[in-house]
Amino acid sequence: MGTRPRLAVEVRTEGVVAARAEDATALLSAVSQSALAEGALVAGLRPGNVVDRPRVVAAVREALNHVAGSGRDVTIVVPDGAVRLLLLDFDDLPGKAADALPVIRFRLKKLLPFDADTAAVSYQVMSSERGMVRVLAVAMPREVLEEYEGVVTAAGYLPGAVLPSTLAALAALDEQETSALVVNGGRSSLTTAIVRGGVLLLHRSLEMAVVEAPAADPHKGAVLQERLRGYDRIEAKGAIETQVFESVEAAIEAREIAQAVSVAAAYFEDTLAAPPEKMISAGPLGADGLAAVLHEYGFEGLKTQELVAADALGPGATTTRVPRSWLAGVRGALRN
Repeated sequence: MGTRPRLAVEVRTEGVVAARAEDATALLSAVSQSALAEGALVAGLRPGNVVDRPRVVAAVREALNHVAGSGRDVTIVVPDGAVRLLLLDFDDLPGKAADALPVIRFRLKKLLPFDADTAAVSYQVMSSERGMVRVLAVAMPREVLEEYEGVVTAAGYLPGAVLPSTLAALAALDEQETSALVVNGGRSSLTTAIVRGGVLLLHRSLEMAVVEAPAADPHKGAVLQERLRGYDRIEAKGAIETQVFESVEAAIEAREIAQAVSVAAAYFEDTLAAPPEKMISAGPLGADGLAAVLHEYGFEGLKTQELVAADALGPGATTTRVPRSWLAGVRGALRN
């Protein structure tokens, strides 16, 4: 694998997952998962992502210790919500990265809600034609990057490359997939992405609405009412009156997932002149969870499948404790 670490760890609000691969094929030889208490990590573009640092460090250490062997260099997969990703068009762009990065940073100054000059920025040319260069730019606030790297260092490992969750997952796609619609869903966020021939066409992240309190308290009831704004009025009123807290939260999440998938599917059809035949699932939501949402909201004929196939795990990898839906990011991070 050259200089690419043979260990990868993904840190997300739902928990931590780690994996090891022995070579660039990224056949996973060992996988592990550690839970995180709710609220221990909150992904965002401001410092303070790692709310409960001791618990996050312990979870990262536990997950990596189970798979590391003698390795200490680690690729880190971070939540999409901690990174800003943009597709930018340029009339022209210097061929050397040292010359291109200042041009990209200058464009990002007007587009980022944080300082582009101090941010960690990387880019990849998606397409280049006469008169137009399309670039995928990824930017992360320096302080936020240091939080994630610091957690891995405190766990006893050496941070290497840092990748956003969905971009890492896309690297795990089967090379035979000419066009794919990927849904990376978890407890608090969802990202939809469309790839054609290795070129990213769409990357859209959504932070889920989270109902923060039951409706018994009038103020808290107002919070819930605000969360339900835009949904069916009778449905919202009934939910508040009966204080069906958990089911309302689940209903909001399912509605948002369905809406996000609907937008992505429409973009897929408009851009590629054909509707998607399937949804490829990454993240804790899983293919079964995604299928349940699609069925509930009338998406007929769309199949769902896990991004990580069963044959991506070697005979020594433990699969009973780590669902394949969790492994897309780390597997992609371990591929060349």
